[in-house]
Amino acid sequence: MAFDAFTTATAGLRLTQSQIGVVSQNIANVGTVGYVRRSLSPITTGPGNSGVASGTITRAIDAAALKQLRSETSGAAYTSTMSGIRTQLDALYGRPGDPSALDGMFNSFTLSLQSLAANPTSTAARSTVISAASGLASTIGTAANGVQALRSGLEAQLATDTKDASNLLAQLAKLNVRLGTTPESDAARPELEDQRDQALNSLSALMDINAVTQNDGSVSVLTGSGVTLVDHENAATLSFSGRGTLAAGALYSNDPSESGVGTIVATTPGGGKIDLIDSGAIRSGSIAAAVELRDTVLPQAQRQLDDLAAGLARSMSDRVATGSKPADGTAGALDIDLTGLSSGNAITLTVQDGGTQRNIILMPFSGTSPASVPAAGTEDSEATVIPFRLPGSGAGAPATMAAAIGQALSGGGYAVSAAPGGASGAVRIVASGSASLVAASASVTQVSSAADINSGKTQIPLFVDGKAGTLFTGSFEGGSQLTGFAQRISINPAVAGNAAALVGITGTGTSTGDATRPQALYDAVTTTRRTFSSASGIGGIDAPTTSSVATFVQDVIAMQGSAAAAAQDLNEGQSIALSTAQGRFASTSGVSIDQEMSNLIALQQAYTANARVLTAARDMLDTLMRI
Repeated sequence: MAFDAFTTATAGLRLTQSQIGVVSQNIANVGTVGYVRRSLSPITTGPGNSGVASGTITRAIDAAALKQLRSETSGAAYTSTMSGIRTQLDALYGRPGDPSALDGMFNSFTLSLQSLAANPTSTAARSTVISAASGLASTIGTAANGVQALRSGLEAQLATDTKDASNLLAQLAKLNVRLGTTPESDAARPELEDQRDQALNSLSALMDINAVTQNDGSVSVLTGSGVTLVDHENAATLSFSGRGTLAAGALYSNDPSESGVGTIVATTPGGGKIDLIDSGAIRSGSIAAAVELRDTVLPQAQRQLDDLAAGLARSMSDRVATGSKPADGTAGALDIDLTGLSSGNAITLTVQDGGTQRNIILMPFSGTSPASVPAAGTEDSEATVIPFRLPGSGAGAPATMAAAIGQALSGGGYAVSAAPGGASGAVRIVASGSASLVAASASVTQVSSAADINSGKTQIPLFVDGKAGTLFTGSFEGGSQLTGFAQRISINPAVAGNAAALVGITGTGTSTGDATRPQALYDAVTTTRRTFSSASGIGGIDAPTTSSVATFVQDVIAMQGSAAAAAQDLNEGQSIALSTAQGRFASTSGVSIDQEMSNLIALQQAYTANARVLTAARDMLDTLMRI
């Protein structure tokens, strides 16, 4: 019996010593990222389970809490990236009300026009208009350049994140191999499992994943949409086809030959390739946020600035033509004066067909036929776009505007003719089919070139396209003139060199004291309603919006400010959710100093008790030996 007590006490000492070692390891790793609390449970041995021995070291893991932690990590990385970039985007417009902010510069410009209208003979007032116009164009260009700088930064971030994700997938495949060959009783196994879980947590910050633990201890990794990235020792390789610095026209396309930005391709061990962006496989994490910002949010911001620049330029040089019902009462008809229509001066026809209202956009050109006129590049991305050649340009061109438009609309149930008693460019459009005409409009350029500053009309090409001074008309010949115009808008050198052209040339007189032109220019940007594209997103619906340029400026600033505030609120809420998930996981898997010290005291007492039993057994044996 003494020998049994001696053996049991010795085994107890060994077990307690091992447990103390595990507790000491837990205490030593307090605060270590990715460390999961360990425990060592005893197992019974010997006849009648009378003995005790060390079992395996296990980790305290709550699988549900770990899954939630990874989900919230992906969400937090997504909202953090969105909030950070949206805040930077909002800052590009400046603080609302500041003189140097976008709205401040626009207000300075309109105020300068108002002051010139009040005192048209003032040389200083003319110079102020030139200075304010130049400053406004520069502010728009700086904001647009900032948008593209953010896109280029996201392109670089995607390259880095993709490389990191690919390395993590390779690391997980290697850990799968090691875990598959490491017995559960091996003391090194918990460390390998910690490394695996830490790699999965890091990967979840980059993309949303599902991790499925297999019977052999390996883990399969899939995207949230179900694309397999890791299976046992096999891992997909991720690559990113970065394009470096991005310009306004560099947009994503699922056709690699047309795409202006990079995409993420997963190459499987078997050689198969999956475009993770085109397939929508990544839905959360920093990568998903970067893709959405690069391909959706920031291009929309660029479009808003392009539309603003175009609206500003065309409000100075164009007149808004609106269709009206004929005075003679012709049913189903609209008359519209298109005198002076230039290449790119789109004509928008709104028609009612049954219960559906839609737009037909007639896009005029004068030179080479545009390669394409995508609806997304016009006012309405859902419209039917029909290019047509302006009369009098090219062999066999139609002789009149009515004939040109009639030819473009042929077969659609429309009759087009010269409007009786109207100007030479006035046409009458009659809907004779099932569809009825609701409205017709166009922005018609009234000057012939950027040098045409003495046109005899109130319009003047104050803003032009680029330093070379090309007139902005919205043409699609040679590509969309609108795309990237915000970066190129500038003050017309012809006007800057002759500020007197801002007054006195109105078509009714040449007096330099005539305030008609500056007043008309002021009204054109503050009260005249223009149509801005659906792609700008103003109004929150996928349809064109109609407002003055002044209102559009305020809408752009308000929209970006609201979006930035909403992104910040969402990120704060997601941060709380992540903190809650971390707390839940830590309550089970984290190391608590108080709990570990309590365990250590209990183990010390058990060690002491086993030592006393061992001492008593030794004394008994000594006594027996002396008998």
